[in-house]
Parts: sequence; C-alpha cells; structure tokens
Amino acid sequence: MTVMNTIVLGNQTQKFATKEIQAAKSAFLFHDEKDRVRLLTVMPINEAIAVLNSCPLALVRNLLDSLAEEGDTVRSRHLATGLGLISSEAEPDGNYLANSVIAHVRQRIGWIVGLALLGIVSGMIISHYEDTIAQLVLLAIYLPVVAAAGGNTGSQAATLVVRALAMNEIRPHQWLTVMWKEIRIAVVIAIALAIVVMLRVLLFSDASVLPSGIDLDDVALAIGLALVIQVTLSTTLGALLPLIARKMRLDPAVLVSPVLASIVDISGMAIYFVTINAWLGLM
Repeated sequence: MTVMNTIVLGNQTQKFATKEIQAAKSAFLFHDEKDRVRLLTVMPINEAIAVLNSCPLALVRNLLDSLAEEGDTVRSRHLATGLGLISSEAEPDGNYLANSVIAHVRQRIGWIVGLALLGIVSGMIISHYEDTIAQLVLLAIYLPVVAAAGGNTGSQAATLVVRALAMNEIRPHQWLTVMWKEIRIAVVIAIALAIVVMLRVLLFSDASVLPSGIDLDDVALAIGLALVIQVTLSTTLGALLPLIARKMRLDPAVLVSPVLASIVDISGMAIYFVTINAWLGLM
C-alpha cells in the first residue's frame, strides 16, 4: 500500500526512475526509525517525497510525526503536502476535530493576546491626530476604507504565497522575486482602488464642510494617495510574511493573518494621517 500514486505528485516523482526510487527506498528502510527521521531532515524534498511515496502509509505517518516531534514541523508539513496527506501546509497538526480545544487555544492564544496589546498603538495614533479629524470630519469616513483595502489585499497576497509554498512553487530565498512581483501587482490594484474611492469622494461628499483654502479635489487626491501607499505596502508585506514565517520555522496559518491584520491596522492609520496632513497642510 502506498501513500499516494504518482498522479498526485505530478512531475516531482517523474524526476526519479523507478529503479532509483526502489534502490533509495531499500537503503532508506535499512536504517532504524531514528536514522530514517534524521535522513528526512537532510534529503532533498523531491527525493524524500519519492521515497516515502513507495513506503507503507502507517510507516510514513509515524516518520512524519516523529519528524514533527523532533522540532522540524515545517519540513514534516512540506512532506505531508507533497504526499497528498494534507491539502495545504497551513493545516494544523493532527486532525482538526480530533485535536482538543486546549490544543487549539495553546497554538493560537499567544499571538492573539500579544497582538491585541499591540492594538493599543492604533488608539494612540487616533488620539494624536484628533485635531486633524476635528478640522476635517470627512477624513473619519474614509479611514476604515483605506484600512480595509490594505487588509484585503494583504490577506489575498498572503493566501496565494502560502499556497505557492505548499505546492513547492517558491522558496523563502526567492523573497526578492516575490516582493518585486507583488509590488507591481499592488500598484495596479492600488491605482484602480484609488480611482474608485476618489470618485466616491468627489461625487458623494460635496456637501461636506471643508476648512478654508482646501478643496474637495485636494481631499480626494490625499485620500487616494494614502490608499495607494497603504495597499502597496500591505500587499507586499502580506506576500513576505509567509516566507518569513517559513524561514523562522513558524506556522504561517497561525502567524500570518493576525500579524498582518495588526500591522496593517497600525500602519494604515499612520500612513493615512501622515499623508493627508502632508498633502493638505493641516498641521
């Protein structure tokens, strides 16, 4: 009984001839369990997947569990993904329903509590710019729009990169290539969003009371510029966070979403108010 057939593995298994796989399997099974786990930590991923694919399922699961227990959870998940045992490296250890509530809480609560405390910074930023909001109440209406746009585009980029990591399409050392690609994507998306929001400001905010010397066109341009900066930064960060998590041997599923949400929230407010103050000269 094998873990998965070669259709699941696609081109990865095809790189190795059947005789080579059988020879590698025989050499692999010659060792005891401890040495097999050690070998899995140093073997090329594709070679390890090809060898494990020809081993009994029970043996493979035990080896991957042992590899995770040794502390190499990322590699264990990478192998499990390549073998088709899980659909994504973002899946938690074990079975979701079988794992206890305490196990799930222990896996998540540290980041959530820490990032919740970090959220105090958002309140401090709003407090610092109370005078800006008092001068131009219209700004408060579009602050959530800018923050949400950054969060949405950042999460989208993060999800795509996590999937690419799970499918073995990219590696952490390719972060510059990923960053350059996402910056270009982000700029196009950001400009499109900025045009939509600026039109919204111009068409539906003409009754707003503006400070002397400031036109609605200026406000729309300031909000659009802040949106472009925020979306570009958030998208790029969303793409890089999974790579950073993988490099640090952390779980992208647990780390990326809450960290990205907190950073985008804080940076979004700072970018929004700094850009608008600089553009409109409110302070």
